[in-house]
Amino acid sequence: MTEQDAKAWIAARHGETAVDHISAFLAMVADENGRQNLISPSTIETIWSRHALDSVQLLSFLPGGAEHWIDIGTGGGFPGMVVALAWEGRVSLVEPRKRRAAFLAECVEQLGISDRVMVHASKIEAVRDQADVISARAVATVENLLRAAAHCGKQGTRWLLPRGRFNERDLDGLRHHWQFVFHVEHSVTSTDSSIVILDRVRAK
Repeated sequence: MTEQDAKAWIAARHGETAVDHISAFLAMVADENGRQNLISPSTIETIWSRHALDSVQLLSFLPGGAEHWIDIGTGGGFPGMVVALAWEGRVSLVEPRKRRAAFLAECVEQLGISDRVMVHASKIEAVRDQADVISARAVATVENLLRAAAHCGKQGTRWLLPRGRFNERDLDGLRHHWQFVFHVEHSVTSTDSSIVILDRVRAK
């Protein structure tokens, strides 16, 4: 998928205004990347397809009535910040690395979304909010993620977990300690990537 294809995909579903806001943020990421390694330098030229679209596509799986989204390990802003620029709900960005959290907080202010987007410069274990959606882009194993963040979920929470290639056996260990319903969607950005979606998650 080309960069123009990625922009067109986002515009068709979320409007040109979302594209403009995301574009402003991506420029901030590219600039900051010279000071701290937010994304691999080799992906700057494909930042729309590799990072922006990869993030925005998660909105396709937003459950009805969702109002609050928690993104764990936001890093350079993906997917959480991009989601916040394409969706009008409340978003919490959880990033324990202080410099990255400070960058995210500065972006929130400059982009004028501080009324509904909060940056938590901490690990997810210290966050006491509960959300309708919890995302984590390739952060830890699914089992470790649930163990650390289950307190942020509630009965109707949907977990959106972008991964690489998926093998159902990767979830075998979860079944000993957790109940859940899952399905897997293919990423629109790569045939080698998948999105694991968990619903009705609770500890046994």
